[in-house]
Amino acid sequence: MSAKFGPAGNSESFSKIHKSSLAAPQWIADLGLDCYEYQCGKGVHVGEPTARKIGENARAAGIVMSLHAPYFVNLANPDRSSLEKTIGYITGACLVADWMGAGRVVIHSGALMGRSRSEALKIAGKSLVAVVAACDEQGFSHIALCPETMGKLGQLGDLDEVLELCTLDERLVPCIDFGHLYARSLGMDDGGEAFCRMLDRVEEVLGPERAGTFHSHFSHIEFTPGGGEKCHRTFADNGGYGPDWAPLAVEIARRGWSPTFICESAGTQAEDALAMKKIYRECLP
Repeated sequence: MSAKFGPAGNSESFSKIHKSSLAAPQWIADLGLDCYEYQCGKGVHVGEPTARKIGENARAAGIVMSLHAPYFVNLANPDRSSLEKTIGYITGACLVADWMGAGRVVIHSGALMGRSRSEALKIAGKSLVAVVAACDEQGFSHIALCPETMGKLGQLGDLDEVLELCTLDERLVPCIDFGHLYARSLGMDDGGEAFCRMLDRVEEVLGPERAGTFHSHFSHIEFTPGGGEKCHRTFADNGGYGPDWAPLAVEIARRGWSPTFICESAGTQAEDALAMKKIYRECLP
Protein backbone atom coordinates (compact mmCIF):
# COMPACT_ATOMS: atom_id res chain seq x y z
CA MET A 1 0.00 0.00 0.00
CA SER A 2 1.04 3.60 -0.51
CA ALA A 3 -0.10 7.07 0.50
CA LYS A 4 -3.21 8.57 -1.08
CA PHE A 5 -3.55 12.15 -2.30
CA GLY A 6 -6.47 14.38 -3.14
CA PRO A 7 -8.10 17.79 -2.68
CA ALA A 8 -10.26 19.32 0.02
CA GLY A 9 -13.27 20.50 -1.95
CA ASN A 10 -13.04 21.79 -5.49
CA SER A 11 -10.17 23.67 -7.10
CA GLU A 12 -10.84 26.90 -8.94
CA SER A 13 -9.87 25.13 -12.17
CA PHE A 14 -12.64 22.57 -11.57
CA SER A 15 -15.25 25.21 -10.77
CA LYS A 16 -14.51 27.05 -14.02
CA ILE A 17 -15.73 24.11 -16.08
CA HIS A 18 -18.15 22.28 -13.75
CA LYS A 19 -21.11 23.57 -11.76
CA SER A 20 -21.69 20.48 -9.65
CA SER A 21 -19.52 18.38 -7.35
CA LEU A 22 -21.10 15.33 -9.00
CA ALA A 23 -18.37 15.64 -11.62
CA ALA A 24 -15.55 15.99 -9.08
CA PRO A 25 -14.64 12.31 -8.51
CA GLN A 26 -14.01 11.56 -12.18
CA TRP A 27 -12.22 14.89 -12.68
CA ILE A 28 -9.97 14.09 -9.71
CA ALA A 29 -9.30 10.57 -10.98
CA ASP A 30 -8.44 11.88 -14.43
CA LEU A 31 -5.76 14.07 -12.83
CA GLY A 32 -4.21 10.94 -11.33
CA LEU A 33 -5.32 11.53 -7.74
CA ASP A 34 -6.79 9.02 -5.28
CA CYS A 35 -9.20 10.69 -2.85
CA TYR A 36 -11.61 13.56 -2.29
CA GLU A 37 -12.66 15.29 0.94
CA TYR A 38 -16.14 16.75 0.71
CA GLN A 39 -16.46 20.03 2.59
CA CYS A 40 -19.29 20.64 5.05
CA GLY A 41 -17.32 23.22 7.02
CA LYS A 42 -20.06 25.85 6.89
CA GLY A 43 -22.80 23.34 7.65
CA VAL A 44 -24.26 20.12 6.33
CA HIS A 45 -26.38 21.29 3.42
CA VAL A 46 -26.16 18.46 0.88
CA GLY A 47 -29.23 16.34 0.26
CA GLU A 48 -29.40 12.57 0.19
CA PRO A 49 -29.81 12.13 -3.59
CA THR A 50 -26.79 14.34 -4.32
CA ALA A 51 -24.66 12.73 -1.62
CA ARG A 52 -25.47 9.22 -2.82
CA LYS A 53 -24.68 10.18 -6.42
CA ILE A 54 -21.32 11.68 -5.43
CA GLY A 55 -20.54 8.43 -3.61
CA GLU A 56 -21.61 6.37 -6.59
CA ASN A 57 -19.43 8.46 -8.91
CA ALA A 58 -16.51 8.17 -6.51
CA ARG A 59 -16.73 4.39 -6.40
CA ALA A 60 -16.93 4.23 -10.18
CA ALA A 61 -13.83 6.44 -10.49
CA GLY A 62 -11.87 4.63 -7.76
CA ILE A 63 -11.82 7.70 -5.51
CA VAL A 64 -11.78 7.28 -1.71
CA MET A 65 -14.12 9.71 0.06
CA SER A 66 -13.82 11.55 3.36
CA LEU A 67 -15.84 14.46 4.73
CA HIS A 68 -15.08 17.54 6.82
CA ALA A 69 -17.66 18.22 9.53
CA PRO A 70 -18.78 21.81 10.31
CA TYR A 71 -16.01 24.11 11.52
CA PHE A 72 -18.07 25.28 14.50
CA VAL A 73 -17.74 21.96 16.32
CA ASN A 74 -16.27 22.69 19.77
CA LEU A 75 -15.54 19.64 21.87
CA ALA A 76 -14.02 21.81 24.61
CA ASN A 77 -17.24 23.63 25.53
CA PRO A 78 -18.71 22.07 28.70
CA ASP A 79 -22.16 23.61 28.24
CA ARG A 80 -24.75 20.84 27.80
CA SER A 81 -26.61 22.63 25.03
CA SER A 82 -23.33 23.19 23.17
CA LEU A 83 -22.50 19.49 23.45
CA GLU A 84 -25.91 18.59 22.06
CA LYS A 85 -25.30 20.89 19.11
CA THR A 86 -21.84 19.38 18.58
CA ILE A 87 -23.32 15.88 18.62
CA GLY A 88 -25.90 17.02 16.08
CA TYR A 89 -23.28 18.57 13.80
CA ILE A 90 -21.10 15.45 13.86
CA THR A 91 -23.87 12.87 13.51
CA GLY A 92 -25.34 14.95 10.69
CA ALA A 93 -21.94 14.89 8.99
CA CYS A 94 -21.72 11.13 9.53
CA LEU A 95 -25.13 10.66 7.92
CA VAL A 96 -23.95 12.41 4.75
CA ALA A 97 -20.65 10.53 4.90
CA ASP A 98 -22.63 7.29 5.07
CA TRP A 99 -24.65 8.29 2.00
CA MET A 100 -21.38 9.06 0.18
CA GLY A 101 -19.58 5.95 1.32
CA ALA A 102 -16.98 8.10 3.08
CA GLY A 103 -15.11 6.21 5.78
CA ARG A 104 -13.68 9.21 7.65
CA VAL A 105 -15.15 12.42 9.07
CA VAL A 106 -12.74 15.17 10.17
CA ILE A 107 -13.75 17.14 13.27
CA HIS A 108 -12.26 20.22 14.93
CA SER A 109 -10.97 19.84 18.46
CA GLY A 110 -12.32 23.11 19.86
CA ALA A 111 -11.30 26.41 21.43
CA LEU A 112 -9.76 27.04 24.85
CA MET A 113 -12.35 29.71 25.75
CA GLY A 114 -10.08 31.10 28.48
CA ARG A 115 -9.43 27.71 30.06
CA SER A 116 -6.09 26.05 30.62
CA ARG A 117 -5.05 23.57 27.96
CA SER A 118 -5.34 20.66 30.39
CA GLU A 119 -8.84 21.70 31.48
CA ALA A 120 -10.00 22.15 27.89
CA LEU A 121 -8.54 18.77 26.91
CA LYS A 122 -10.34 17.05 29.79
CA ILE A 123 -13.65 18.57 28.69
CA ALA A 124 -13.00 17.65 25.06
CA GLY A 125 -12.27 14.07 26.03
CA LYS A 126 -15.59 13.71 27.84
CA SER A 127 -17.39 15.34 24.91
CA LEU A 128 -15.73 13.04 22.40
CA VAL A 129 -16.76 9.95 24.36
CA ALA A 130 -20.36 11.21 24.21
CA VAL A 131 -20.02 11.93 20.48
CA VAL A 132 -18.69 8.44 19.75
CA ALA A 133 -21.54 6.89 21.75
CA ALA A 134 -24.10 8.97 19.83
CA CYS A 135 -22.55 7.96 16.51
CA ASP A 136 -22.70 4.30 17.53
CA GLU A 137 -26.34 4.64 18.61
CA GLN A 138 -27.25 6.12 15.23
CA GLY A 139 -25.51 3.39 13.27
CA PHE A 140 -22.28 5.15 12.30
CA SER A 141 -19.77 2.94 14.12
CA HIS A 142 -18.18 2.08 10.75
CA ILE A 143 -17.17 5.73 10.19
CA ALA A 144 -13.89 6.87 11.75
CA LEU A 145 -13.89 10.27 13.43
CA CYS A 146 -10.67 12.22 12.86
CA PRO A 147 -9.86 14.92 15.46
CA GLU A 148 -7.76 17.55 13.71
CA THR A 149 -4.64 19.40 14.84
CA MET A 150 -5.46 23.12 14.82
CA GLY A 151 -3.45 26.13 13.69
CA LYS A 152 -4.40 28.98 16.04
CA LEU A 153 -2.70 29.34 19.40
CA GLY A 154 -6.04 29.83 21.17
CA GLN A 155 -7.39 26.52 19.89
CA LEU A 156 -7.17 23.10 21.44
CA GLY A 157 -5.41 20.65 19.17
CA ASP A 158 -1.64 20.49 19.20
CA LEU A 159 -0.24 17.10 18.21
CA ASP A 160 -0.10 15.62 21.70
CA GLU A 161 -3.63 16.82 22.51
CA VAL A 162 -5.06 15.22 19.38
CA LEU A 163 -3.18 12.00 20.01
CA GLU A 164 -4.50 11.88 23.58
CA LEU A 165 -8.04 12.30 22.26
CA CYS A 166 -7.44 9.43 19.85
CA THR A 167 -6.51 7.08 22.70
CA LEU A 168 -10.14 7.23 23.89
CA ASP A 169 -11.30 4.81 21.19
CA GLU A 170 -9.27 2.68 18.82
CA ARG A 171 -11.49 3.77 15.91
CA LEU A 172 -10.43 7.41 16.26
CA VAL A 173 -7.91 8.46 13.60
CA PRO A 174 -5.78 11.59 13.99
CA CYS A 175 -6.07 14.21 11.27
CA ILE A 176 -2.57 15.67 11.36
CA ASP A 177 -2.60 19.04 9.63
CA PHE A 178 1.08 19.77 9.10
CA GLY A 179 0.31 23.31 7.97
CA HIS A 180 -1.53 23.96 11.21
CA LEU A 181 1.30 22.51 13.30
CA TYR A 182 3.76 24.66 11.35
CA ALA A 183 1.64 27.75 12.06
CA ARG A 184 1.07 27.13 15.76
CA SER A 185 4.80 26.43 16.23
CA LEU A 186 5.51 29.72 14.40
CA GLY A 187 7.44 27.89 11.71
CA MET A 188 9.46 25.56 13.93
CA ASP A 189 7.68 22.33 13.01
CA ASP A 190 9.23 22.00 9.56
CA GLY A 191 11.98 19.92 7.96
CA GLY A 192 13.09 16.32 8.19
CA GLU A 193 14.04 16.30 11.86
CA ALA A 194 10.74 17.84 12.97
CA PHE A 195 8.67 15.52 10.79
CA CYS A 196 10.57 12.48 12.05
CA ARG A 197 9.96 13.57 15.64
CA MET A 198 6.24 14.10 15.04
CA LEU A 199 5.74 10.79 13.24
CA ASP A 200 7.71 8.95 15.92
CA ARG A 201 5.35 10.46 18.48
CA VAL A 202 2.27 9.29 16.57
CA GLU A 203 3.66 5.75 16.46
CA GLU A 204 4.62 5.85 20.14
CA VAL A 205 1.09 6.79 21.23
CA LEU A 206 -1.06 4.90 18.73
CA GLY A 207 1.13 2.00 17.64
CA PRO A 208 2.52 1.26 14.18
CA GLU A 209 -0.69 0.08 12.50
CA ARG A 210 -2.81 3.11 13.40
CA ALA A 211 0.11 5.49 12.89
CA GLY A 212 0.78 4.19 9.41
CA THR A 213 -2.71 5.01 8.15
CA PHE A 214 -3.30 8.43 9.72
CA HIS A 215 -5.37 11.11 8.00
CA SER A 216 -3.71 14.38 7.07
CA HIS A 217 -4.27 17.86 5.77
CA PHE A 218 -1.40 19.68 4.10
CA SER A 219 -0.97 23.16 2.68
CA HIS A 220 1.34 26.12 2.98
CA ILE A 221 0.18 28.45 5.75
CA GLU A 222 0.75 32.10 6.55
CA PHE A 223 0.88 32.78 10.29
CA THR A 224 1.23 35.68 12.72
CA PRO A 225 3.51 35.60 15.79
CA GLY A 226 0.67 36.41 18.17
CA GLY A 227 -2.02 34.09 16.90
CA GLY A 228 -0.66 31.32 14.73
CA GLU A 229 -2.58 30.46 11.55
CA LYS A 230 -3.66 33.43 9.43
CA CYS A 231 -4.60 31.90 6.08
CA HIS A 232 -3.91 29.08 3.66
CA ARG A 233 -1.59 29.70 0.74
CA THR A 234 -0.72 27.82 -2.45
CA PHE A 235 2.50 26.15 -3.47
CA ALA A 236 2.99 28.88 -6.09
CA ASP A 237 2.69 31.77 -3.61
CA ASN A 238 5.90 33.66 -2.99
CA GLY A 239 6.84 34.68 0.52
CA GLY A 240 8.55 31.66 2.01
CA TYR A 241 5.42 30.01 3.33
CA GLY A 242 5.79 26.54 4.79
CA PRO A 243 5.89 23.77 5.67
CA ASP A 244 8.09 22.06 3.10
CA TRP A 245 6.47 18.96 1.64
CA ALA A 246 9.58 17.21 0.30
CA PRO A 247 11.16 16.11 3.61
CA LEU A 248 7.79 14.84 4.85
CA ALA A 249 7.37 12.86 1.62
CA VAL A 250 10.82 11.35 2.16
CA GLU A 251 9.94 10.29 5.70
CA ILE A 252 6.56 8.77 4.80
CA ALA A 253 8.12 6.82 1.93
CA ARG A 254 11.01 5.65 4.12
CA ARG A 255 8.62 4.26 6.73
CA GLY A 256 6.40 2.56 4.16
CA TRP A 257 3.33 4.20 5.69
CA SER A 258 0.08 4.71 3.77
CA PRO A 259 -1.67 7.81 5.14
CA THR A 260 -4.27 9.87 3.31
CA PHE A 261 -3.09 13.39 2.40
CA ILE A 262 -5.79 15.95 1.66
CA CYS A 263 -4.41 19.17 0.20
CA GLU A 264 -6.04 22.38 1.45
CA SER A 265 -4.24 24.92 -0.73
CA ALA A 266 -6.30 28.05 -1.36
CA GLY A 267 -7.80 27.38 -4.79
CA THR A 268 -5.18 25.05 -6.25
CA GLN A 269 -5.75 22.12 -3.93
CA ALA A 270 -6.02 19.49 -6.67
CA GLU A 271 -2.99 20.76 -8.57
CA ASP A 272 -0.91 20.96 -5.40
CA ALA A 273 -2.09 17.49 -4.31
CA LEU A 274 -0.80 16.19 -7.64
CA ALA A 275 2.55 17.90 -7.05
CA MET A 276 2.68 16.25 -3.62
CA LYS A 277 1.97 12.83 -5.09
CA LYS A 278 4.65 13.26 -7.74
CA ILE A 279 7.31 14.17 -5.16
CA TYR A 280 6.23 11.31 -2.91
CA ARG A 281 6.43 8.75 -5.72
CA GLU A 282 9.94 9.93 -6.52
CA CYS A 283 10.87 9.12 -2.91
CA LEU A 284 9.63 5.54 -2.99
CA PRO A 285 12.34 2.87 -2.94
